[in-house]
Amino acid sequence: MKITMRMHLFLLSLIAIGTLQGKSYERMENGISILPRNSRETGAKKLIIRALTDDIVQIVRTPSDSDPIPSSLVTEGVKPSGSQFTVEERGPEIRLLTGKLIILLDSRTGEAAIRDSNDRLIFREGSGRIIPAVVAGEKVNHIQQSFQWLQGEALYGLGQHQEGTFNWRGHYVEMFQYNMRAVVPFLLSTNGYGILWDNCSYTKFNDTSAGSFVWSEAGDAISYFFIYGPEPDAVIRNYRKLTGDAPLFPKWTYGYIQSKERYQSQQEILDIAREYRQRRIPMDAVVLDWQYWDDGMWGQKSFNRDRFPDPEAMLRTLHTDHNAHFMISIWPKMSSRSPDHNEMAAHAGFLYPSDSDPFYDAFNPEARSLYWEQADRGLFSKGVDAWWCDASEPELDGWDLNCDAFRTKMKPSIGSGSRYMNAYSLMHAKGIYENQRRVTADKRVVNLTRSAFSGQQKYAAITWSGDITADWDVFRNQIPAGLNFCMSGIPYWTTDIGAFFIQSSGVGGLGRGGWFRNGRFDGGIADEGYKELYVRWFQYGAFCPIFRAHGTDFPREIWRFGEPGTRAYDTLLKFDNLRYRLMPYIYSTAWKVTDEGYTMMRGLAMDFGQDPHVFEIDDQFMFGPSILVNPVTRPGVTYRAVYLPLDADWYNFWTGERYSGGQTFPVPAPLHEMPLFVRAGSIVPMGPFIQYAAESADPIELRIYPGANGDFTLYEDENDNYNYEKGVYSTINLKWDDQARRLTIGKRNGSFPGMLKNRTFHVVVAGERRGTGVEITRSPDRTVAYSGIEQIVSF
Repeated sequence: MKITMRMHLFLLSLIAIGTLQGKSYERMENGISILPRNSRETGAKKLIIRALTDDIVQIVRTPSDSDPIPSSLVTEGVKPSGSQFTVEERGPEIRLLTGKLIILLDSRTGEAAIRDSNDRLIFREGSGRIIPAVVAGEKVNHIQQSFQWLQGEALYGLGQHQEGTFNWRGHYVEMFQYNMRAVVPFLLSTNGYGILWDNCSYTKFNDTSAGSFVWSEAGDAISYFFIYGPEPDAVIRNYRKLTGDAPLFPKWTYGYIQSKERYQSQQEILDIAREYRQRRIPMDAVVLDWQYWDDGMWGQKSFNRDRFPDPEAMLRTLHTDHNAHFMISIWPKMSSRSPDHNEMAAHAGFLYPSDSDPFYDAFNPEARSLYWEQADRGLFSKGVDAWWCDASEPELDGWDLNCDAFRTKMKPSIGSGSRYMNAYSLMHAKGIYENQRRVTADKRVVNLTRSAFSGQQKYAAITWSGDITADWDVFRNQIPAGLNFCMSGIPYWTTDIGAFFIQSSGVGGLGRGGWFRNGRFDGGIADEGYKELYVRWFQYGAFCPIFRAHGTDFPREIWRFGEPGTRAYDTLLKFDNLRYRLMPYIYSTAWKVTDEGYTMMRGLAMDFGQDPHVFEIDDQFMFGPSILVNPVTRPGVTYRAVYLPLDADWYNFWTGERYSGGQTFPVPAPLHEMPLFVRAGSIVPMGPFIQYAAESADPIELRIYPGANGDFTLYEDENDNYNYEKGVYSTINLKWDDQARRLTIGKRNGSFPGMLKNRTFHVVVAGERRGTGVEITRSPDRTVAYSGIEQIVSF
């Protein structure tokens, strides 16, 4: 048969789109698959590319051409919208094009590269390897994916680690859960994307001379998600689109939370709350640590009635007389002597095998339900407001720093401990959140937990940095630890202000020795050196997403560090008051976290990615959109060097002096001040001096920092309950036109029961010695009586 030129071109076009029998790819739902020619070398026989949205791509490698895409605990129940993609084939290169990305595949090696819509290379991987292995008697696959990071690219995330590393380029880290380490296998790149590694087993990240790769001990296949932004906030927003949004906490959660190891009785708790109110020190919650249960019944979820004779009355008094809330420690382990244990043990498989106090199986939905029933019956029904889920790694083998216990002692209902060791905290949080939501919509879930995993943000979880020790280096390391955690897509993190352990090994408190007790201050709160550390830590804590003090050895109430007129007491009170004056700013930013996928505690690369100088700065950060925080992490200093990022002017919060960005210079840092700067163009709402977060937020002082245009959305609601999910809240959009020197206070959108319909705004244009510090500006530039109607204020 004679082939005309037209037929020839038609046949070539069929080849190009992969529709002939000899095509090198196969179309499937949301993507394509190919069989790379080098699979014998790598063990990865099949490559699957799924375009879940225009900016989320899943890359999967399986050991055979018949293996399914592995299931995921992280993306469970989340269904991305899909993408309208096209496929082109050009020789050995296959191109999959979404609305935002160009995915380039080499059909010979199966390796992928990704370009943005401007054809700029932003990501390149290397080979993926799947190697059969045996772990704890189980046949598994070791999986390893290599990456070819681009020059100048910085990487953040991977959860919380205590080594002091911020940018992971050039580093190695092991990822398994233990006290002080929280594993979140997500990387945020300055090239405008994130990588979510979808594996729950023991994992290693490596970027050294030995190679650049992620390795996991047990997996059926390699599976990870490429998440595009390109802005860091868009990356994290898309991460949460894939893994679940972060709910809004009750307003009180953003106030000061008082804790120690431990309050001994009902009376002591009430006395602490009363003292705070009498001294007029702002506070929103008191925390009850372990051993409130009957003696010898570790993990029992009920009160010892000798020490807590009437929990309902105690909680009513806290709520009504002191406007305070109550958080309680609960454990996933249960003493074999306890009623909760016996109830669990009556069900096969609800408890992990143990010679002593077993942990319950959080992977079993029925066990999770029973665990909640116990917590509800003994605690939540009495009026408890929040959970402190301790030892949620789980702590199967004491405080030993290895993961053998997970492999041998953890028996999840869905598989082996080797496969799921890192996800226990995720499933534990899932049970608390989903079951409390079934019981009531009137009280938002709050879960402070010692561990974390990808997706845990959707279960109203806060992670704290574990049982750290009082040491200046440990304190400094909390900053990159917290930043990397929040840059892993989970927005709420905190630390024990002043550290859990104060004293050195073998001294005081819990009587533990070893690596976990190496504090430097055996004199405790009487030691002037410790007081200095505590004040500096407290200043930093006031700008963490969650603000709380906790520890053993000595109490942590503010008056333990001095009396009014002493520099420690006065400085602690000053920064506590500053936190509460900033409550309109903080709660509105928290709404932005929930509504827009925002991050409150921000490494500088999130806002100043065009300034490579910030990539390695690990001891400064942005708190919301406006405030640059610069903790003092060395003893005895009265200045610290501060770098002001490019592309902005900055105001010293304490003096009002204005500086250009792009410079480093020494800033005064006496003990009573931590250097703070506010970005030009900011609108910072500050409320009155209050004693608890939900107290009246009227009037509001609006501090305008001129030098650029700016905007801010003021958010308010009922402070607790889930009515906000139904649109029961209000917002007021604020806009500053710098050239016109004009502030627009927009029309109020929405309403809620109890809303303040008429309020006062005191508008202050900040400048040198004006609109500075924690004190209220007594002579505002304008006073605006606001009733919900747009108002324009000119200067």
